[in-house]
Amino acid sequence: MRHFLLLLSATAGLSTALAAQSPKRPIIPLWPGAIPDAKPVAGPEADTTTDTDELVAGKPVIRLGNVSTPTLTIYTPKGKNTGAAIVVFPGGGYQILAMDLEGTEVCDWLTKAGITCALLKYRVPDSGPYPQSSAALADAQRAMGIVRQHAAEWRIDPRRVGVLGFSAGGHLAAALSTHSEQRLYPPIDAADRESCRPDFAVIIYPGYLALADQNFAPNPDIHVTANTPPTFIVQAEDDPVHVENSTVYFHELKNAKVPAEMHLYAQGGHGYGLRRTRFPITTWPKTLETWLHTMGVLK
Repeated sequence: MRHFLLLLSATAGLSTALAAQSPKRPIIPLWPGAIPDAKPVAGPEADTTTDTDELVAGKPVIRLGNVSTPTLTIYTPKGKNTGAAIVVFPGGGYQILAMDLEGTEVCDWLTKAGITCALLKYRVPDSGPYPQSSAALADAQRAMGIVRQHAAEWRIDPRRVGVLGFSAGGHLAAALSTHSEQRLYPPIDAADRESCRPDFAVIIYPGYLALADQNFAPNPDIHVTANTPPTFIVQAEDDPVHVENSTVYFHELKNAKVPAEMHLYAQGGHGYGLRRTRFPITTWPKTLETWLHTMGVLK
């Protein structure tokens, strides 16, 4: 019976995610022609969740695998449009994408706050962390350019476009924040003439920012400078991915005099997204809204 209920729940969740990317919302192919650094995948794009996968807040998670054709799905604000926009990077260790937990559910929340959301379905598996592969970071750079290219059409202020990433997506947000001066691919069209530097970055329980095998030294491939955008960070001390990913990155931001705000909690683990659990860390979305007002992103 439990197997049946989990399968039914997972199927319902997948249907919800597919509905979230229905024709009612614009879905933009990231690359109009040949995809740079394209690699073959093992099979068709699909939800890889099984009934043995861990539930989050009592619900399954859609784990989208074998993504070879990246896209942007655009969510417009529900009600007032603040003019701000956020490109969302789901996590999944650069192997899968947690498309509902760290994607569609996030965009539903952002649009209620009056923020345009662009959900990036970037390539997996084995598409990062950069420079192990340039695929995910190239997708992120291209996505930022597309959003700014459509700023007038989507009623977006091109100077208030940020990124929000979870886990590997948090690393991707940091990578884009520190690799925005030069594209990793030859320019294609007008979107690639737009800046791909985020105006702000939100990094939730990141990985790959501190090197555990080197006594948590800063990742030299994520080189923070004064041009790195203001950053908001959240992580739990008991995160198995290591809270040092946040503390080390925060220290690098501080040394570069980049405005940064970090919230650390005693408990919470990893991979909770926006879903409320018994741990106080899952109230972070409200804290983020306050920071966005403080930074002038939400006016």
